[in-house]
Amino acid sequence: MTETNDFLTNESNESMDNNKIYLDEFYRLYAPRDAYHGYDAPEDIRAHSSPHWYTFPPIHPFYQHAFGIFFFLLWVVCISGNGLVIYIFLKSVQKAPFELHRLEAFIPECSLINRVLFSIRTKTLRTPSNMLIVALALSDFIMIWTQAPPLFVSMVISKYWAFGHFWCRMYAFTAGIFGCGSLWLIIFIGYDRYNVIVHGIGGVKITPMKALAMIVFAFTYSTCTITPTFLGVWGNIIYEGLLNACAFNYLSEDWKGKSYILFLVFFNLCLPLGFIIFFYSHIVKAVVNHERALKEQAKKMNVESLRSNVNADKESTEIRIAKVSLTAICLWLLAFAPYAITVLLAQFGPRHLITPLVAHVPSMLLKVAACFNPIIYAISHPKYREALATELPWLGIGEKSSECKKSGTVTHATTA
Repeated sequence: MTETNDFLTNESNESMDNNKIYLDEFYRLYAPRDAYHGYDAPEDIRAHSSPHWYTFPPIHPFYQHAFGIFFFLLWVVCISGNGLVIYIFLKSVQKAPFELHRLEAFIPECSLINRVLFSIRTKTLRTPSNMLIVALALSDFIMIWTQAPPLFVSMVISKYWAFGHFWCRMYAFTAGIFGCGSLWLIIFIGYDRYNVIVHGIGGVKITPMKALAMIVFAFTYSTCTITPTFLGVWGNIIYEGLLNACAFNYLSEDWKGKSYILFLVFFNLCLPLGFIIFFYSHIVKAVVNHERALKEQAKKMNVESLRSNVNADKESTEIRIAKVSLTAICLWLLAFAPYAITVLLAQFGPRHLITPLVAHVPSMLLKVAACFNPIIYAISHPKYREALATELPWLGIGEKSSECKKSGTVTHATTA
């Protein structure tokens, strides 16, 4: 047997034998030529996984341990980021203003959602727009709670999925509901920004009732699109990749499975992204045109700026929020696109390119997306930073309160 520096070394002239798959003292994996990934998988996993995954050689345990540690770190970051967003809205001793009171009849007073949406002490955050933002944080928070811990245990401790097929189906079900729900919440946040920035005063105002309806729609839509495969009536859920996680069966050979995958790609990816591209392309266009017009007018009047401090703060806030939201959308695109490519490649392309490791990267990126929004808003959203500085001064954010910002004229004549 010849030793190499590769993680995987095949032994020639040997028949398949589990005892001959081992790691040497240099952490190199050795296996006979006929060894395959999942050779020691339990019968339950074999019965609910595609034969495709068993056509590849054994995977070095380093990779799944690395994935597991990554998901643990992701869990810490996502829980902290989304937890801070939720904390700001939960930190309350005072009810929300009158226009929100009528919504409380629809939600139990003792429920977490009631406290998150209505018990808001920071007045600058008591807006329908921020109802969408905190709902997004809550959705991401729940998703990472249901995804990262079982993945960490299965990847680092048990090698294969450790909780049975029913809970693996629940794992994929919750990932689909909260992942798709979060995507629709981002669409509605984009719609709100679109109305404010593109249409201004003439735009459609989002009321608390409309914001609540949007939140209900987001999760009703996602539940309706994911439930058929969970119940097994259209498509199915199987173990994928390293066999320590579950996903929708995008390797299905029959038309029933293929049609469901195409349905998911269109209604849970293409359609939402179409709305996103429409809203945010118009936002960027409006911001660019507005800034260009102001600069041209200021140049004609021989001044540096046409805004007072108050108006400048207001305009810059809207532009900052638009930029922050656009950044979040770009990151979501980077997260969703690889998964869509993998799914379509599995259906219409060369499947041998989808190895167990390759299959886990898009899934990992989807879960990373749950960390984007709280981090971006915590860094860039002025009102949120102000609230954090007030509630948690030890964070050292030091955002200046809007009440302390002085109004006045910042217009200065330019010198020739």
